[in-house]
Amino acid sequence: MDALLETLANYGWWIAGLLLLILEAVVPGVYLVFFGIAALVVGTNAFLLGATGWFDWPQQVIAFIVVSAVCVYLGRRWYGTAEEREDAAPLNRRTGRLIGREVRLSEAIIDGRGRVALEDSWWSVSGPDLPLGARVRIVGADGSVLQVEPAE
Repeated sequence: MDALLETLANYGWWIAGLLLLILEAVVPGVYLVFFGIAALVVGTNAFLLGATGWFDWPQQVIAFIVVSAVCVYLGRRWYGTAEEREDAAPLNRRTGRLIGREVRLSEAIIDGRGRVALEDSWWSVSGPDLPLGARVRIVGADGSVLQVEPAE
């Protein structure tokens, strides 16, 4: 029993940190990783400074709370600033990845409406009146209707 307590005293933070990182891989979300990193940092400090006698359990718990708060703060800043690029192809917005492409009209645009064949689908388009076969550039989307303009 004394050997188990001594092992936990020496390696408990590392074990907790690794378990939290493993749980992060299993459980959805991005929160346990910060606490796992904090536990590994405290475990490393406890291993290096434990023999000095001034980094005992109360100081380790306080250090874990402080390092966890810093990790969560930095993580939220890091992930909070990740913005979606305009030229990125959003997975859930099928029309968003088509913007900027040039295609030929499959049906002429009459009274602001026409159609194009793109990839394996037919798309309704809106834009200025243009004849069949005219090259157009997709400039936006309103729901599933692509907005086009004449390509130069």
